[in-house]
Amino acid sequence: MILALLIVLLAAGGMIAGLCERVRKGSARWLALAILVAASLLLLGEVSAFPASDSGAGWWYELSLPWIPRFGIHFHLAMDGLSFSLLLLTLAMGIFGLLVTWNQVSDRRGFFYANYLWVLAGITGVFTAVDLFLFFFFWEVMLIPMLLLIAIWGYEGRTAAAIKFFIFTQASSLLMLVSIIALVFIHFRTTGEVTFGYQALLSTRIDPETAYWLMLGFFLAFTVKLPSIPFHPWLPDAHTQAPTAGSILLAAVLLKTGAYGLMRFTLPLFPEASQAFAPVAMTLGAISVVYGAVLAFAQSDMKRLVAYSSISHMGFVLLGVYAFNAIAMQGAVVQLFAHGLSTAALFALVGALQHRLHTRDMNRMGGLWEPLPKLSAFVLFFAVASLGLPGLGNFVAEFLVLLGSFGRSAPQAIIAALGMIGAALYALVMVQRSLFGPPSPRQEGSAHVGSPAAGGASAPPVDLSAREWLALLALALALLFIGLRPQPLMDSVAPALEKALADLPPAEAAVSARQSPGLGGGGKP
Repeated sequence: MILALLIVLLAAGGMIAGLCERVRKGSARWLALAILVAASLLLLGEVSAFPASDSGAGWWYELSLPWIPRFGIHFHLAMDGLSFSLLLLTLAMGIFGLLVTWNQVSDRRGFFYANYLWVLAGITGVFTAVDLFLFFFFWEVMLIPMLLLIAIWGYEGRTAAAIKFFIFTQASSLLMLVSIIALVFIHFRTTGEVTFGYQALLSTRIDPETAYWLMLGFFLAFTVKLPSIPFHPWLPDAHTQAPTAGSILLAAVLLKTGAYGLMRFTLPLFPEASQAFAPVAMTLGAISVVYGAVLAFAQSDMKRLVAYSSISHMGFVLLGVYAFNAIAMQGAVVQLFAHGLSTAALFALVGALQHRLHTRDMNRMGGLWEPLPKLSAFVLFFAVASLGLPGLGNFVAEFLVLLGSFGRSAPQAIIAALGMIGAALYALVMVQRSLFGPPSPRQEGSAHVGSPAAGGASAPPVDLSAREWLALLALALALLFIGLRPQPLMDSVAPALEKALADLPPAEAAVSARQSPGLGGGGKP
């Protein structure tokens, strides 16, 4: 019941937060924080009591209740090491997003925190649902409140960004829904059983050509969310226009649902088709790494730079997943966490700068190290983490992905390695233009940052508060821990990744499977 309780706690908490703000102003954020802390303690307390000897065998927790029996739909939730790790990241980033934006939301705060918790409830459902209908239900649930966060509390271009986000995500979700229904129908035609159950559909016998098209439906839905080239145009606008808390959830958690879907559903359900498609997927991943780095380097908007860097970092995830070996896939999982921590911190810092300076344009910054030493130190730390400094989590992740993918396809690995050079360029340019050098005019005819203005003196910007400083320090320590000791994370997700790789055939067999109608392309032959 722990999994259902987490979802109910977050969903009901969102409703209560929306109502209590009407009774007492400012209470919604405290309630939201209390709910997220309670959910985190509940998850950690329950898992700590789980026998360590059983942690590698099957699901850690499982709940299955009839929902729509006529169509074989169950309220089926389950958690293993991969789900648990991502749930922990989800709740931690939810708490972090609240703390660093504590005073940044002033309009309709009750509704804001309601949507904030509903996004997290939907994401929790995505990471635990193993009935495909239930998974799709939560997939849609997490998108609607995120759309509202962008459209209502975003910046000047929020409406266009929200529409683009909606079109891309809903169109790709429709393709996945069609693939799910087709897979269920094929299973019914083969066995006479109507079911959306994950375990039952794993063994479905599918014609190779059909399996290839069904796999593409899942792949497109998940890579749009990842995102990968060429399905990325929604991301820079959504990140740039979303409120800071929304950008943190997008970068740290929402993008991870795409990678999770690939590992949990696409590869195990369509092993032969996925193997045949791997060269294309790896090429898209490698191109995304370089493309994102080049576009990030070209930005003057600091938030847009961080957004494009996400495309580059998530390209490593796609490359690692489709390298089809344990080293690369574990590197992809470590990248999910390292990117979540470093990019969430960078979005928080950009939000803090915008809140203080009323600009994200690096051409109107400069010389911030002296007036904002604490904030600047964190910008420097997370920037070098993003470029892959040894000893931090991003370096471990990218090294494992490149190491594992090189044996599978050396050209794609080499192209992706070039993206690391681009990461160094855009990260260091961001640091130089915003933190060092002479102060730049923030706007025509106005004062320099922290310098006297014509006709009077401008007040120097306020540095990080103790609350912001402690929240960012926690993320910095987490990145350092992953960089120096990634083994606990890798051990916790290893059994789930082994199951995802278990039914994948050799590359040669996958190609012949697609060409030969005698082999099954969906589950097992």
